[in-house]
Amino acid sequence: MILMYFTERPYRYVPEDEVIKHGGFFGLPNKFFDPEKGAQLFDEYLNEAVLAEEAGFDAIMLNEHHGTPFCLGAVMNVEASILARITRKVRIVLLGNPLPTFKNPLRVAEELAMIDCISYGRLVPGWVRGAGSEQIFNNANPAYNRELFNEAHDLILAAWMRPGPFRWEGKHFTYRYVNPWVRPYQKPRPPIWIPGVLSPETVEWCAEHKYPYLGLGTSLKETVELWNLYGDTAAKHGYLAGSENFGYVQHVFVTDNEQKAEELGRCHLFGGGQVNFSRPEHTLPPGYNSKAATRRLAQATAARSGTAFLGVSAEKLGSAEGAPQRRLSTKQRLQRGEATIEEARAAIYSRYPKTVKSMAVISGTPKTVLPKIRRILETLRPSVFGFFATQGPVSFEDRLRNIRLLGQEVLPAVREYGKELGLLDPFEREPGSRPYIPGTRREPVVSVPPSRATAVVS
Repeated sequence: MILMYFTERPYRYVPEDEVIKHGGFFGLPNKFFDPEKGAQLFDEYLNEAVLAEEAGFDAIMLNEHHGTPFCLGAVMNVEASILARITRKVRIVLLGNPLPTFKNPLRVAEELAMIDCISYGRLVPGWVRGAGSEQIFNNANPAYNRELFNEAHDLILAAWMRPGPFRWEGKHFTYRYVNPWVRPYQKPRPPIWIPGVLSPETVEWCAEHKYPYLGLGTSLKETVELWNLYGDTAAKHGYLAGSENFGYVQHVFVTDNEQKAEELGRCHLFGGGQVNFSRPEHTLPPGYNSKAATRRLAQATAARSGTAFLGVSAEKLGSAEGAPQRRLSTKQRLQRGEATIEEARAAIYSRYPKTVKSMAVISGTPKTVLPKIRRILETLRPSVFGFFATQGPVSFEDRLRNIRLLGQEVLPAVREYGKELGLLDPFEREPGSRPYIPGTRREPVVSVPPSRATAVVS
């Protein structure tokens, strides 16, 4: 198994009242950013990554969001280049660069190739379409989001693998001269992993390209359905999918006692948490998502008891086709001046018991979190598992304690679970290397049918 450490690297000093009043993290005025505190946090996050390597993690995962205190890593390739030099053996997993927002994908190819060389081949790039808010921040047309993603992906691979110089004549990108001097250290190219939040189109695209797909803390029932879709698509393309094709990122935070674990776990909901990632007008701009993906997100957010994915909540999907009409939420009443900040904050944190029950957040001592992690591994059978540290006002000392306890008491047990379950990762077995025999029943990729996945968390 590959065990990763991940944090959004949030700006932990943003006033919670301002986030709640604003209705989301994205677009909050940057007058609330203090450069001295920002510099301190960047230093802490780099130190966390070094400690995670020392604690026994196999990989450090980074992501990228723009214009939001939810994530300081607006240009994660800068962070990755630093990690390439200050770490020695962990893989540097980038999940991922939002390709449709880049006007010059060739520059992305060069940056990633340099990181791979500086790290002596420890880079694992991953590419995303970017949240709806990323399209707005970067002035990208959401209607062309998937087209831009596909062409940028193809151009980067060509820049890495096709001898130059050559021309590129595409629909969205035209280059008279493609000849990057620095090419990746890994041959023929670095391994590519793709994260997602329940888009069936992304899952099918991953399976067609034999790329591992990583679920970003998505609800088990919908994740089981999509991983079965991946397995079916893989069979259509002539190969068997297995644990090497799947990963999962889960909010996990451990400390010494249950009382403090609950206190720190509640920080996941700071400012509204992922539900408040962005406001409705920034979440799903016209043309960004397919109807099928939107419906699936609506079902998933309902199953997760009020949690959301990058601001895609049941509340925001209430007007989607086929979605049930709901009463006005406290947040909506706050925007209308019919509720107070205190009422809105109380409503946010009242979700915590349901958040824990649905396993959107796993917080506790090493002894209490391990059975829940095992349940996820038994159900989804991912060979890559990411430990997602809590957001909100969690001290540096508590974050370091979390890393040390994970390394000492959780990672060894999870590795044993992986061996027991036969979870071979993408470096132990190449994705797409096992042929599928047409007309035969393909191997299952999960251990339960979708109808039973909900019961796993109860």
